[in-house]
Amino acid sequence: MKAISLILITIFMAKGCSKEAKNDLANAEIVYTANTRGFYQKITIQNHEVFVNATRGDESKGDVSTISDADWNELVSDFETIALDSLATYKDPTQKRFYDGAAIANLKVTYKEKEYQTLDFDHGFPPVEIEKLVNKIVVLGKKE
Repeated sequence: MKAISLILITIFMAKGCSKEAKNDLANAEIVYTANTRGFYQKITIQNHEVFVNATRGDESKGDVSTISDADWNELVSDFETIALDSLATYKDPTQKRFYDGAAIANLKVTYKEKEYQTLDFDHGFPPVEIEKLVNKIVVLGKKE
């Protein structure tokens, strides 16, 4: 009887922990920026909306549009797989930004009142761990 109780408790605890481990995009704000001397783009994802700002120094979020349910579900799926605490350790696959071969990009996530940020990487060449999410954000920014 003790063994069965122990197994059931273990199963319930494991299920409860796995649900809490997933990131909830509805409670997060994602800001992707890419810039060079002549180019600036800031894409903000927040609660089914995408804001695009192409004006450096403009403190507003920019032009807004609603994210479709299909795109939102894809973003949620990609966001859930990211280890936010490791975001600052992800390595960039290329260094084209060092010789003006690509814009300097950065991803910042504000989740549960805590900020997580990547190191700089090349626009169009994000770290492998966040590649799907970043590429989806860039596509949504172009739709605007």
